[in-house]
Amino acid sequence: MRATFSIDKDKVRHSFSSAVSTYDSFASLQRKVGLELLNKSESFAEKIILDIGCGTGFLAQELFLKSLVKQMIAVDVALPMVQATKNKLESEGAVQYICADAEKLPLLEGIADQIISNLALQWCQNLTTVFKGFKRILKQDGQILFSTFGPATLQELKTSWAEVDCYTHVNNFYSVDKLILFLEQADFRGVHTEVKRYQSKYRTVIELMRELKGIGAHNVLSGRNRGMTSKAQMLKMVNAYEKHKVNNFIPATYEIIFVSANI
Repeated sequence: MRATFSIDKDKVRHSFSSAVSTYDSFASLQRKVGLELLNKSESFAEKIILDIGCGTGFLAQELFLKSLVKQMIAVDVALPMVQATKNKLESEGAVQYICADAEKLPLLEGIADQIISNLALQWCQNLTTVFKGFKRILKQDGQILFSTFGPATLQELKTSWAEVDCYTHVNNFYSVDKLILFLEQADFRGVHTEVKRYQSKYRTVIELMRELKGIGAHNVLSGRNRGMTSKAQMLKMVNAYEKHKVNNFIPATYEIIFVSANI
């Protein structure tokens, strides 16, 4: 099965490169989900771990703090993010840093014991290709463990923009069923999934938009509006979003899918 939506990878790379200086200030959800992801593995001790979408290095740093990782390979599509991770882990000698697309990993066959990825794979175009690449890189008893956004993510923002025009203003995300299908197509087995919903609260819609920009979560779909959003369009969206207000706060839903699988 091919991807059902088209992602502009150059836009992904540029968005996260531009957000490197603000990412840590806004990424509280990413840190919370990352810690939950780590708790879903029995042990990382004495393993060679591949961190896909390492960002500014939070997950990699936690792995070194909590377990005796043998070696870490930190990968991100945005070079400034890789450099930020390197700066954060400068005291750790057993780390290799690579700027690369998860769909085209320049790594040897059977090099890693485990691949871990926190809220990064949703920026990939073809997940079957990604998972086949993971299978090639993993050792025979290897495992992947990742979190990704589900379709209900930012549903309030999606419905609010839908009252403005017909463009896609919010990224689309794959369902559990499609993720399982992609993994099966790549010959993974023992697939386990768990879905959780988180709800963040904001004083205003603009505060939410500022956070999304701060972590680099721009609309990267090829079908997005390439023109400038007018003040009138933005105001109409904000007014539509106000209908979702609860106790004077703007809610934003994040659906998180946790997945583990073996080869």
